[in-house]
Amino acid sequence: MDHNEFTLDFILDTDWEVLPEEVRHQSKRCLLDTLGAQIAGHQTPAGQIIADMAQQEFGGEKATVLVRGSRTSASAAALVNGFAGNALDIDDGYRNIKGHPGACILPVALAASELALRDVSGKSFLSALVVGYEVAIRAGLIRHSTYATYHSSGSWGAIAGAAVAGKLMGLSREKLCHALGAAEYHAPIAPMMKCIEIPGMGKDSIGWGCMVAMMSAVLAEKGFTGIEPIFNDSPNEKWIASLGKSYEMMNLYFKPYSACRWAQPGVDGGMKIMAENNLDHKDIKQINVYTFEESAALNTGYPQNTEEAQYNINFPIAAAILDGEVGPSQVLEPRLFDDDIHKMMDKINIISQDRFQGNFPEKAESEVEITTTTGRTYSSGIMSARWDPHSTLPTDQELEDKFLWLTAPVLGQIQAKSLVTLIWNFEQEEELDKMIDLCIIKND
Repeated sequence: MDHNEFTLDFILDTDWEVLPEEVRHQSKRCLLDTLGAQIAGHQTPAGQIIADMAQQEFGGEKATVLVRGSRTSASAAALVNGFAGNALDIDDGYRNIKGHPGACILPVALAASELALRDVSGKSFLSALVVGYEVAIRAGLIRHSTYATYHSSGSWGAIAGAAVAGKLMGLSREKLCHALGAAEYHAPIAPMMKCIEIPGMGKDSIGWGCMVAMMSAVLAEKGFTGIEPIFNDSPNEKWIASLGKSYEMMNLYFKPYSACRWAQPGVDGGMKIMAENNLDHKDIKQINVYTFEESAALNTGYPQNTEEAQYNINFPIAAAILDGEVGPSQVLEPRLFDDDIHKMMDKINIISQDRFQGNFPEKAESEVEITTTTGRTYSSGIMSARWDPHSTLPTDQELEDKFLWLTAPVLGQIQAKSLVTLIWNFEQEEELDKMIDLCIIKND
């Protein structure tokens, strides 16, 4: 079996009519969730810096930077929107590739749709997203199996983005193959743990991956040749043979908090104890969090910026205990530097235990113990990250509530709700103009 040819068949032949109903619906859930994270992410320091840079350094009027509504080249728009999509670390993920496919795909799909010579319908757009997720997951599995170092999402996400762009732009089979190869060759091969140990705004290298994906499709259209794509490197026949049969996007996790996934079982554990025992935060003397090695490796010091808050384990647990949520209001200024959160962080001890290691990365599990000033200790029991296939996936209403929580402060409640309605009925749209327009702040 030629894995590359099989993958090309899947990319080119997949359309709305062949997709199972549950996959169609999941594509809209993914669009809602990823777009919400992207809109909110434009308000972060990283999102604003990249948008300013693109305006200064790139030309063009071919694609839209969301929220601002400015126009630039398709590659630059993918770059800016890509950085925003992962800026709050609240976007979807797939456990076994330890990364975020949605944020790697949607920014490229938006830019490629605006670049396409024909109108892209809602059905075509959603079908391309499905292709992107399925290709991303396979590329991620292969990338992790062939590289010893844990590489960030952009390293395999660029390949998936090129698949999406090529499909939406109508590239020929030959040019699509070259786009995939070019994206693999030029993708950011970023060592993920270095950005977790000392966080920077590059994070999962998703923004750069999106730009590489878009640029690879544009180059291929002009005749640029790429290497043989990654899919023939697969050590597992089933990873590729399952394309179009097993839709792995049904096994995504979603994130209720703006924090590293590895910290989120601890967040839920702390909030569970507080709620079930009607505790006041003033009653807390000490918090012990038992977890797996990678989770325990997250920073525990006071964060100095948004990225350090997200790649911290003590901060989101402390913020959740005090505020009942971990979102933009917590990881951005001024709450980011709040003394009350810092005092609660000082009470938290992180303890790595082998009992949680065996199930990682399939599951992210922790257990929290809170000891009160009276000497009583409460346990959460073993917690698995919420909104996960191994725990309880979010309902449509929960994803809708999350979307409004993230986007209404940016766009306004009426505009945000209009976007929700549009997305749930997106297969009826004949073009994307209305959705893009609703993602832009109105100044009147």
